Amino acid sequence: MSSARFALLSLFSALLLRTALGADPVFQFCSTSRNFTVNSPYESNLNKLTSFLYTKTPSSGFGLGSISHVYGLVLCRGDTSPLECKACMADAGAEIRRRRPLNKGAVIWYDKCMFKYLDANFFGQIDNANRFASFNVNNVSNPAVFNRAVKGLLTGLVEEAYTMPKLYATGEAGLAGKMKLYGLVQCTRDLSATQCKQCLESAISALPICCDGKEGGRVIGGSCSFRYEIYPFVNV
Repeated sequence: MSSARFALLSLFSALLLRTALGADPVFQFCSTSRNFTVNSPYESNLNKLTSFLYTKTPSSGFGLGSISHVYGLVLCRGDTSPLECKACMADAGAEIRRRRPLNKGAVIWYDKCMFKYLDANFFGQIDNANRFASFNVNNVSNPAVFNRAVKGLLTGLVEEAYTMPKLYATGEAGLAGKMKLYGLVQCTRDLSATQCKQCLESAISALPICCDGKEGGRVIGGSCSFRYEIYPFVNV
């Protein structure tokens, strides 16, 4: 795997990109510098694996598999319907091959799914190499109080998520006035419950770096992610 990376983006830039290009991924990485050749067995196996995951994943929102030395994983956001999951997977599978046509490993994230593949077995391992953050450019009026509320909500959601079969939890908390804070945490289901908790706690520890006093933010990785906003963003 590549060395640890942590990319920081503004939500404003991401929105500009989506406006310019349409339904665009949130972000993508190469997971290795190794390449395969066109029409090679690796490419054939990657195509077969992508097709297999496309068929297997939507019913449960999670799928993993391997063919020869190609390993792949797909995770759809916990509130995503099977139809939305399948559509997101189709976009992810096509777009990552367009952007990273010959890489033996890559990961791509959309709002409602992620797709990851590599030429080495990564199942059951916390991925600390592929992680990025984005945030809303708007600042809150009382950062100290707001930051405590964000951390409290997300920490509570971690305690719920790692005990659930889907390793996923959402919730909300009241803020000053009639405002509310909304949050989501999720892990890939190849992790154990303990690994999921560790992964999310590590992601939340990045809050002061990525999202201090911001109205919304997220840290997304190859194994887990969180997001918070001051507006509802999940299906209920």
